[in-house]
Amino acid sequence: MFSSLKIGLLIVVLAGAGGGFMYVKNLKADLATSEANNLKLEQSVESQKAVITQMKADFEMQNIIKANLEKQNDELKKEFAALDKKFNKINGKGEVRDIGDLGIKRPESVERIINKGSANAMRCSEIAMGSPLTEKEKNATKKSEINSECPSIANPNYVPY
Repeated sequence: MFSSLKIGLLIVVLAGAGGGFMYVKNLKADLATSEANNLKLEQSVESQKAVITQMKADFEMQNIIKANLEKQNDELKKEFAALDKKFNKINGKGEVRDIGDLGIKRPESVERIINKGSANAMRCSEIAMGSPLTEKEKNATKKSEINSECPSIANPNYVPY
């Protein structure tokens, strides 16, 4: 009976040691998996930080572009108001100028003015679409040298007086 008790205790001790060994082996496998997951998470965090940095830079660039567009829009509004004032001048009699009546009375003058204005407007469209400025446009400083339809974009060195 004593020997069967020894054998039973030996079996329990061996089973406990085997169970402990299996438990430690399982813990090591879990630790390796956790370390691999942790490495992936750290890489993910680094890539997300890079994305956040790029997004911040993009946002700042968008704000700069927006400010430039708002400034250009304000200038264009001023130019539109000036052009509207040109076409709706009040003559000496206190009446609003009538382009049709002027065209009938002085067709050559009106044709010349409209053709020059159309050519200037076309050049403004070309510049707005990315066409480079010519040396003549860059160097224009006098009112007689400028593109009167869009002096702010066609003649950067012109200062109105």
